[in-house]
Amino acid sequence: MTERPVSERLSARETLALVTDDTTFTELPYPARESKPDGPLAWQGYDASRTRADDRTGESESVVCGTATVSGTQAVLIAFEFGFLGGSLGERTGDRLEAAYTYAREHRLPVVPLIATGGSRMQEGMVALTQLQRVARQSALTREAGLPQIAVLRDPTTGGGWATLGAGADVILALPGAQVGFAGSRVRPPDADPTAYTAEAQVAAGAADAVVEPEQLKETLGRWLRLLTTPWAGQAPVPAALDRSTQHTSADLPATGWEAVQRARSPQRPRAASYLDAYFTHRLAISGDRCGGTDAGMLCGFGEREGRTVAYAAQAGTATRPAGYRTAARLIRLAERLGIPVLTLVDTPGAANDAEAERQGAGAAIADLFGAVASARTPLTTLLIGEGGSGGALALAAPGNTWATPDSYFSVIAPELAAAILKRPPEETESTADQLHIRPQDLAELGVIRTGSV
Repeated sequence: MTERPVSERLSARETLALVTDDTTFTELPYPARESKPDGPLAWQGYDASRTRADDRTGESESVVCGTATVSGTQAVLIAFEFGFLGGSLGERTGDRLEAAYTYAREHRLPVVPLIATGGSRMQEGMVALTQLQRVARQSALTREAGLPQIAVLRDPTTGGGWATLGAGADVILALPGAQVGFAGSRVRPPDADPTAYTAEAQVAAGAADAVVEPEQLKETLGRWLRLLTTPWAGQAPVPAALDRSTQHTSADLPATGWEAVQRARSPQRPRAASYLDAYFTHRLAISGDRCGGTDAGMLCGFGEREGRTVAYAAQAGTATRPAGYRTAARLIRLAERLGIPVLTLVDTPGAANDAEAERQGAGAAIADLFGAVASARTPLTTLLIGEGGSGGALALAAPGNTWATPDSYFSVIAPELAAAILKRPPEETESTADQLHIRPQDLAELGVIRTGSV
């Protein structure tokens, strides 16, 4: 077995020291609980086990909770001590977690669980397992309060700790090589592939956002905390090139529908990443739909603009897959909950329509994104920067607040497919493009996009 990096086996307090600003950590007071001898099940030797764990770690429970600043941003931190009975969750653990979440809500602070746990504590039986319900409720209440939760997955993160504190967070970071999975190493099938239970595998499957090296953890966590707690409140985002693209002259615009298509498909025109880089001072990405999928053609995350945060969901010019739509919907709902405006960039020939996309629920994923956009109560702005292929593009567009660049088109269907459906020969594709009225100026006349000054 490969030796795990020492940084992934840090104690709770060593982990806190790794991510917090010097001398800023203050431990929260813990609720007092009168426990029965050997716990709720009178498990013989349980008190002795806890005493040994206390002597070995210097902790009286498996979590250490407190407040601190992380690169200048105040937060409530929950650090698991794996050396205390495997970081397991028991009744007293639940007391501490509930108190920490309650404090976060009362003081309007984000919550950062630094997880290293083997799951629920067997010596407390179902009493221990029901602590997961307490944790889930506290997380839900904190979510409803509009406070971000950023989890850091240490080694190991398994069982109920992963299924509540970890997977239930808004942003999920993980240390390299950490064991992450609902099933711990001692309860997996004997033929299980161990690589499936790693941080890297969870990121690849869309269940976590990023793997972060230990030496970069404090900076990355601090940037996330700042982004998710400094919204650009009350304003709609404006793309960097929006003024130019909405105040163009007739000479900038395509003369025909087919020219609009060619310009949108040109490899020379700017793509989503260029617009995002120009607009944001810096940005951090979220990844995955939390349902087992990722789509590299849908760029989602949060960025800083003039010291404030804007969320973004941007198509990168490829056919968008179901996981891409679900990730964008996740991004929009998270931004809405945190009061952060959203910028979307539309650029896709359409939704992926292969057999695998259908099996992955393409229709349901597109419907979910339409619903997220339609119900969003946070300001949402869209810039059409390239191809706008049918409903697969429209799902990401803000109703009544969509703009377009001169190098773009929006169409009910691609001209080639429209000609085929109408049983026209290929040579009539160009004239069909004109009939569809897909140029930016056509879209403005139809009221599909906005024009004028921003």
